[in-house]
Amino acid sequence: MGDPKKKHKLYTTPKRPWDFANLEAELKLVGAYGLRNKRELWRHKTELSTLRRRAREMVSMGVAEREQVETEFLGRLHRLGLIPERSNLDDILGLNVQDLMERRLQTVLFRRGMAKSFFQSRQLISHGHIAISGRKMKAPSYIVTRTDEGSLDYAESSPFVIKTHPLRQDLILREDVEAAPVE
Repeated sequence: MGDPKKKHKLYTTPKRPWDFANLEAELKLVGAYGLRNKRELWRHKTELSTLRRRAREMVSMGVAEREQVETEFLGRLHRLGLIPERSNLDDILGLNVQDLMERRLQTVLFRRGMAKSFFQSRQLISHGHIAISGRKMKAPSYIVTRTDEGSLDYAESSPFVIKTHPLRQDLILREDVEAAPVE
């Protein structure tokens, strides 16, 4: 089982570490989602491969034993926001790493317009300015569930709670410029 004091790797590295096409694709994803290093990407790839492996195992099960396990598994992935409500195991096999990356707190924060960039959203999270249901979150890689999305806001102790804060004013101005019709 292992010693609880010793940390274990949460990711697997690529089989061919110097494959140019793989290196280029990884670098694009790291830059596109504002990740700190490739280990964060590898962790999500490993999580995705675990989900896909479990789906393949369920496909090979008998109908009677598969039914309950499948509904629980699909329900969990629906709550995480990875698949739609009426999905099947084939939808899980169709997932890619970008689907998982879109559910990260860092990405959701940027997509909601609460930060100017992925890097700023990462900074806001790690400095304790973001809260979900009133609880500070300090992990940019936290997977935001569908229920958590509605309660995502600035932390009460953060200066960004005030609507007149310069950062929030810049975001409001930017939204107005993007929404204005081009003549």
